[in-house]
Amino acid sequence: MVQPVASAQAHERVLIIDFGSQVTQLIARRVRENGVYCEIHPYNKVDDALLASFAPKAIIFSGGPSSVLDEPSPRAPKEAFDMGVPILAICYGQQTMSVQLGGVVEGGHAREFGRADVEIKKHRRSLKDCGTSAGAIRCG
Repeated sequence: MVQPVASAQAHERVLIIDFGSQVTQLIARRVRENGVYCEIHPYNKVDDALLASFAPKAIIFSGGPSSVLDEPSPRAPKEAFDMGVPILAICYGQQTMSVQLGGVVEGGHAREFGRADVEIKKHRRSLKDCGTSAGAIRCG
C-alpha cells in the first residue's frame, strides 16, 4: 500500500532533474512510495533559486533521448554538483554527469538499450567501494 506523503516541509526532499525520459514519472512514483517527497523539474528550468529553496537531500538525473555526443545536448545545472548532495544519474543523466565532471563518453556501434560496463579509472569518495568496474544500463 502506498504511504501518504505529507507536505514538503515535513520530509526530506529529492529533486528529479528531467532530461526527457519516458519513465521519469515512474521514478518519482517509486521515490514517493518510499515515503520521500520529490518533485520533477525540467533540466532547463532548474536554477540557483530553485535549488536553494527546495534544498534537496539528493538529486536524480533522469534519462532522456539525447546523447552527449550530439551537439547541442542538454546539460545538468552546474549548481547541482556544487550542493554536496548525492546524485543518482540514470542513462542520459549518467552521460552528462560523466562529461561535466571530466569523464569521457564514447559512442557504441549502435544505439541500444541494455547492460553496459563502466570502467572506473579514478576513485572518488562516492565510488570507494565499487572496485574497478561497475554495471550500468545503456539506454540510448
